[in-house]
Amino acid sequence: MSATIYLEGGASGPDSKDLQIRCREGFRKLLEKCDYKGRMPHLVACGSRDSAFDDFKIALAEKRASDYVAMWIDSEDPLTDLEATWLHLNGRDKWTQPAGAADDQVLFMTTCMETLVAADHAALADDYGAKLQLSALPPLVQLENRGRHDVQDKLVHATRNCTNAYAKGKRSFEVLAKLTPSALAEYLPSFVRTRRILDHRL
Repeated sequence: MSATIYLEGGASGPDSKDLQIRCREGFRKLLEKCDYKGRMPHLVACGSRDSAFDDFKIALAEKRASDYVAMWIDSEDPLTDLEATWLHLNGRDKWTQPAGAADDQVLFMTTCMETLVAADHAALADDYGAKLQLSALPPLVQLENRGRHDVQDKLVHATRNCTNAYAKGKRSFEVLAKLTPSALAEYLPSFVRTRRILDHRL
């Protein structure tokens, strides 16, 4: 049995190879802290959300019966039903559920990767130091119901006076690697779901 997760992240362009390495590294370190070190899935940084879906479909068609393939992507919008992942993707993106695909093969960052980052105030304070404006971060209550642009903008604004201000790409994956799973699980139902699925599948 093998497990592979196709990640949204690591953009295309001249720096794509470096960003894909950093993307995989950030997610790998987070998953290691979830106690998956001895059973780590193969992580593939795909760049765009559409690319992650395309790579997932190819892998799904080629996998052995015992293999687990999944994609870990932004939900982009808040979820009506955390478990009905393909219903969300069909309604929002007009993506058709591939034959043989199950809801637990879609792992969501709800609504975006920055939601994970914004959920861990202690890690942010440790990383950014005294110039971090904690009061400018989005409220932790029902954090996954906030729009992705709102979360992203507030994270950038809260770190604007820091020398290493938050930005998508290299910096975002560095911060991702420093997050604490218990902090994410406290505020993010989608992260709790991801861990539950990986506990069962890996």
